[in-house]
Amino acid sequence: SLRNHRCTVQNRTPLPYTMLSSRISPSLRRRSYYTCNKWQRHAAEQHRRGLQLQQKCLQQQQFKQQCKQQSQYAFFSTTSTSSSSSSNNTNFQIKWWHPVIGGLVITVAGGVKWLHDHLGGTEGFQRSASFYSKAIPRYLMYRYHMVMDSPNEVWEELDKETSKIALEKMLELEGFYYKAGQMCASNLGDAFPQIWRDTMSVLQDQVPPQPFDVVKKTIESEMDFEKTFKWFEEKPIGSASIGQVHRAELWNGTKVVVKVCYPNAERLLRGDVRTIKTFASLAQPVHVPALAEIEKQFATEFDYRQEAQNMATVRNNLNRAGFAGPGKACQVPRLYMEHCTKRVLVMEELFGDKLQVALKNDVEFHAKRDNQTVQEFLRAQQQKDKNAIEKGQKVQGPTEKEFNVLIAVEDSKRKARNAWNRVYNTTVGWLSGSGMNGYQDKSTLPLNHAKLVDDLIEIHGHEVLVDGFFNGDCHPGNVLLCRDELNESEPQLGLIDYGQVKRLTKEQRHLFAKLIIALDEGNRDLVVKYLTEAGHKSQKMDAEAMYLYAKVAFDNDSREITGGLHIQLFMEKLQEKDPVISIANDFVMVSRCTLLLRGLAHALKQSRTIARAWRPIAERVLQEDI
Repeated sequence: SLRNHRCTVQNRTPLPYTMLSSRISPSLRRRSYYTCNKWQRHAAEQHRRGLQLQQKCLQQQQFKQQCKQQSQYAFFSTTSTSSSSSSNNTNFQIKWWHPVIGGLVITVAGGVKWLHDHLGGTEGFQRSASFYSKAIPRYLMYRYHMVMDSPNEVWEELDKETSKIALEKMLELEGFYYKAGQMCASNLGDAFPQIWRDTMSVLQDQVPPQPFDVVKKTIESEMDFEKTFKWFEEKPIGSASIGQVHRAELWNGTKVVVKVCYPNAERLLRGDVRTIKTFASLAQPVHVPALAEIEKQFATEFDYRQEAQNMATVRNNLNRAGFAGPGKACQVPRLYMEHCTKRVLVMEELFGDKLQVALKNDVEFHAKRDNQTVQEFLRAQQQKDKNAIEKGQKVQGPTEKEFNVLIAVEDSKRKARNAWNRVYNTTVGWLSGSGMNGYQDKSTLPLNHAKLVDDLIEIHGHEVLVDGFFNGDCHPGNVLLCRDELNESEPQLGLIDYGQVKRLTKEQRHLFAKLIIALDEGNRDLVVKYLTEAGHKSQKMDAEAMYLYAKVAFDNDSREITGGLHIQLFMEKLQEKDPVISIANDFVMVSRCTLLLRGLAHALKQSRTIARAWRPIAERVLQEDI
């Protein structure tokens, strides 16, 4: 037994019991039988455990070597013996630096997710950084000159320089920044100086187009290009923020225009809106709630099938109401639904100039009539407006009747010139062979700015209050000036682009109709009541602040309302007085529609109060329970 024990201690294999039994006496053999058997079992167990420990150490060494080769899990000091071993055999020990690394991993993962969700990934981050690199320094510069109360000469120079930088950055980044430039050119809320409006006017319909190969590839991914179009004009007739328009002809001989969405338009625009919202939350938080609602509405712009349905609905509504059609105030293109897809829109072509082009031609007419260049004419008009403001007078252009008198006089002169040219061409010109004089048609006559503004306001008032189905993006780039086929002397409005259509329920229309009437009457208590019912909420619920907010948002932003302050400073002042918690989300696009209409009216010196113009429609809606 002692020998067997010594062998066990020395980790040697003990002698078999049969060999031991031949060397000891029978009596000792009997006494030590049970003791020897016990030590034998113990030795065997120790031997088995020794083999397991050796195998475990070998597997650990092999696993560590594998981890080092793959550069994975190097921060573990020990690990399980094998993938099949149970967790009870794991010898893993948590070190102090494990939570630090885990926290860093979670932080990085969260940052990547935020980058993807809010900025559109790495590309979105780069675009945001590019935007901020120009926007923040210029914003601080504007704030500095506001505090220093710099003279007008400094502001004009700053506007010239900054507007050029902004245009270059918008042309570089594209996406939503084109939309921002269009809002500026449209004089949204009368918030932009003339220098900015002139600089950004190229974005209304002169956005750099995509190559035709990109356009054709997009169409081919949606339909059979060769079997759909007999011919397709490669040069676009117009391009905008998310797509461009080409002339084409179907195989049945129908002349159409084709609107094609850019491949990456949706991805870029969504990231850009988030960037603008982030910037606004820091610099101009009063605009964040409205931007959030506008972002939701932009999401509907990327499915042209929905836009086709919107345009068809508006066309039917306006035709039924007597606003659209031959001899009427406007027309909306006919859709060819069988050829419309998610990214391709096929419709009738309206022949006419973009509204801003027609207005530029009108300025040239008035400058020529006064024997001035366009620049001289504009400078003279700006000085005239400045003098009127300094005297406390309201800047307002001619009325509709005054414009009609002017147009009648100019039309008489046109007819007289045409008559003289006709006589000259049939006598002196024909006999001498010196050439013929041309004739002037009615398109050379000046525009009636007052009627143009009133028609647009009335049409959109009907869409909002009666139909509850209106275009929230009615900037001048989406308005054509066509010649009516029944009455060539009267220009006709061509309304296009219905990607941002907003629907209102009957209850919402009636609530807004009540708000319009209250605004026109100047009833502060009712304005606050209806605005609160619509969802507007502020910290103090200050009646005066809420009334002014509604007035600027839906009705009038004249100097009498803002106290001569810039619209941005006025809104910031209201925000300081009574911070807005939530706004009337259902009416955000209505506000945007009225701001765009008022911006055009201000630019044409035809300022209007929307509540006064829409009140007759609102009263009819409530009386007839439309």
